[in-house]
Amino acid sequence: MVQKSAPDSTRRSEKSRRAIYDAALALVGEVGYPKTTIEGIAARAGVGKQTIYRWWSSKAEVLMEAFIDLGAQAVEAAGDWADADGIPDTGDLEADLKAVLRATVDQLNDPRYDAPARALAAEGVANPPFGEEFVGKLLMPSLELYVRRLRAAQDAGQVRAEVDPYIARDLFSAPLAQRWLQGTGPLDHDYANRLVEYALYGLAPR
Repeated sequence: MVQKSAPDSTRRSEKSRRAIYDAALALVGEVGYPKTTIEGIAARAGVGKQTIYRWWSSKAEVLMEAFIDLGAQAVEAAGDWADADGIPDTGDLEADLKAVLRATVDQLNDPRYDAPARALAAEGVANPPFGEEFVGKLLMPSLELYVRRLRAAQDAGQVRAEVDPYIARDLFSAPLAQRWLQGTGPLDHDYANRLVEYALYGLAPR
């Protein structure tokens, strides 16, 4: 008699987790965050809702982890320009920042990212404890990459030593986020390029 191997629980759990991620992201895009439920995610993923509650306490936590995973996949796929820290360092600060902001614009214009990102931002406003977790796990790690790149530029003499890299980071990242959230104008590569130029060179005549 052929001996059957025992089921691989690790592989089964990873398959279920991946299905839950995909289901959460798809449902938010199709029906919106308010109508997305744990029951709906479970049904879409083909798992029991108790499986979801074993790993997460709310749909917001499911969505945040799924979104973080989606971003990690995007960074891996962008290996041509992203280094180990996620920000290129070719020695040309302007070109590097423009490349990253253009890639960010492409993400924000992609429905796969736009719908869950807006849902998480809205949940963070309505639920302050979740908002703190959202900022700490998702926003700050990404923003910190800009600070590192700006500090490297300071070390290379490309940015004045007295410049606060956190304020410098906000000069281009904050307007981008505001335009995305409020829809006050086109969100395209030209806008991303201009943000970097204005941040680096200011508004006064050169």
